[in-house]
Amino acid sequence: MADKDILKSWDESRFDDGRWTRTVFRKGSGPAVIIIHEIPGLHPLVVAYAEKVVAAGFTVFLPSLFGQPGKPISTGYGLTEIVLNLCVRKEFNVWSTGRSSPIVDWLRALARKAHAECGGKGVGALGMCFTGGFALAMMTERSVVAPVLSQPSMPMGKKGRNRIDCSAAEFACARKRFVEEDLSLIGLAFHGDPFVPGERMDMLERELGDRFESHRIAPEDGLQGTGRPPHSVLTVHLAGSGPTAAAEARTIEFFHQRLDA
Repeated sequence: MADKDILKSWDESRFDDGRWTRTVFRKGSGPAVIIIHEIPGLHPLVVAYAEKVVAAGFTVFLPSLFGQPGKPISTGYGLTEIVLNLCVRKEFNVWSTGRSSPIVDWLRALARKAHAECGGKGVGALGMCFTGGFALAMMTERSVVAPVLSQPSMPMGKKGRNRIDCSAAEFACARKRFVEEDLSLIGLAFHGDPFVPGERMDMLERELGDRFESHRIAPEDGLQGTGRPPHSVLTVHLAGSGPTAAAEARTIEFFHQRLDA
């Protein structure tokens, strides 16, 4: 399948927040859900998950932050994006510096736009892998009320194992909103995933208590035979049944619970 063929039924536009401009694909009706792709880009398996969210009754926004929209995932493609783009571009932060990636400002602006256009109680935000923590940092935008972190993999480095890639102020804002607005957060990860240290999930459970709904999945319950260690809960390693399928269904149920009028 040629690049972007998988997205031919989606409306494509460019969104400029005054600092950065990115392509956004949109489809569906109902409350807004922003799905932020993983490395290496907006590949077909991310789109496949997004189609299920559309079918469940939501307007889905798929921002393309890096990579080539629609291009299938591959090892070489992923390494190219990491080495040539993510580690050097100023809109991303991969190290444990106590702050989120600057591109989160753009995502917050997109959430405001999506909520204004789609209405409802608020906006759902789901990040994956490199962008996993973005959904939590986005909660300084009041319209974001349903955050999901799928295999949150940042920050890198030993000092970042028990941290998430958002600032102390962003984390405090999210924690305050969870209590005052009766909100919650979902986190998904495979046990033993080296990109998602257990200490990171432990920290979220400790700091957020019962406001954090943690799903830690045994690696043998992910889709096997992919040629990759279990990591991508909702895409590459999503099995047709079992805990990953249940996690997928739970994310959609969560969006209904938080966003439906």
